[in-house]
Amino acid sequence: MKAEYDFSNARKNPYAKKLKKQITINIDSDTIDYFKSQSDSSGIPYQTLINLYLAECAINKKQLHFSWA
Repeated sequence: MKAEYDFSNARKNPYAKKLKKQITINIDSDTIDYFKSQSDSSGIPYQTLINLYLAECAINKKQLHFSWA
């Protein structure tokens, strides 16, 4: 390992804006089971599937429409 490194020609990480942030969220067991079954079919981890779904909602500015009947 060098004693010193030269970062004068370094460039910013182009993916830094896409970094993920860990949170804690309560999700119903049935919902988790659904995404886990989708994960088994697709081979994509269920947490990634949940993130992809939520990202699509955000990109498309999907609005919630529900009523407390």
